[in-house]
Amino acid sequence: MFTYEFLQQYWWFVVSLLGGLLVFLLFVQGGNAMIFLAGKTEEERQLIVNSTGRKWEFTFTTLVTFGGAFFASFPLFYSTSFSGAYWVWILILITFVFQAVSYEFQTKAGNIIGKNAFRTFLVINGCLGPLLIGTAVGTFFTGSDFVVNKDAVGDSLAPAISSWGSAWHGLEAVANPWNVVLGLAVMCLAMCLGILYMLNNIKDSELEKNLRSQLIPCSLNFVLFFVTFLAYILGSRGFAVDGNGRVFMEEYKYLHNFIQMPVVSAVFIAGVVLVLYGLFRTLLRPGYRKGIWFSGAGTVLAVMGLFFVAGYNGTSYYPSSSDLQSSLTLSNSCSSEFTLKVMTYVSFIIPFVLAYIVYAWRSIDRKSLTKKELQDTGHKY
Repeated sequence: MFTYEFLQQYWWFVVSLLGGLLVFLLFVQGGNAMIFLAGKTEEERQLIVNSTGRKWEFTFTTLVTFGGAFFASFPLFYSTSFSGAYWVWILILITFVFQAVSYEFQTKAGNIIGKNAFRTFLVINGCLGPLLIGTAVGTFFTGSDFVVNKDAVGDSLAPAISSWGSAWHGLEAVANPWNVVLGLAVMCLAMCLGILYMLNNIKDSELEKNLRSQLIPCSLNFVLFFVTFLAYILGSRGFAVDGNGRVFMEEYKYLHNFIQMPVVSAVFIAGVVLVLYGLFRTLLRPGYRKGIWFSGAGTVLAVMGLFFVAGYNGTSYYPSSSDLQSSLTLSNSCSSEFTLKVMTYVSFIIPFVLAYIVYAWRSIDRKSLTKKELQDTGHKY
């Protein structure tokens, strides 16, 4: 029923969708980055923390699911990146652990370091988490320093198929300015989404004014970094794969991908338009509070478009800058046909999971968060 090639393409679609949902849900991190910038009083900071605190599990769960999907469908990527570039992933996980601990302990009895110390951890997670995730994704277009040798499977009792060329183990990604540019774009986008979400979720005139004032520089910085990175990949050489699986450098590869895959281009452009529409309508219309739904949906589509361009149409989605033929493609890094087929049947329950998330989300956000509600409720962060 399903060909092996179709299953590879399908699971890259699933991974791309989860990546898009993850970037959208980084609005939690972006909102936390506003704790001291937009929260001028203790009550306003409590509103921000409790607004994002009701959604942080969604982001963390999606991050774990994204990693799990990559592991199950493209295990060679997982073993190469997570065992080679482990410092980047460890730092990302540490910032998310900071987040979970900070939410749960900042108001607990016996907190000897104070609320603001834990809130500072939330701000660190809000800035560093999206920045590192964006920088890591940037290597999908710029390459990483690794070598893959599948013949090593039979060399010893503990074979190492992939070896990392740098002792920095992933941190060298920040030495490439284009990776950092994408990281900054993701960080600024997360801040924009966080502001849009809180404008929709919190009802407080003074905090709303503060949030809208922060949305202006965040939006401008996002547009600047995003357009810069997009211009770079459209004008750069890309990592192409021929019919025999040989990887080579092709001029304007990612531009060609957009041209040769019009559906992907339409998805990406629609996403970008929706993101900008949500941002600028919120900026231009005082009192408008629904920008998160346009920019959120646009974020999912735009990120999916970037993932499609990185992996489809004969492209290496995880290129090696030190050995081109070690670059990972959908065909040389995926699980077996049987594994992908079984996972495909299991993936059919995803719509039901998404429906439950929508139901839970609506239940949590049925009413806008106010200072009075925080005073009346017994459960708050």
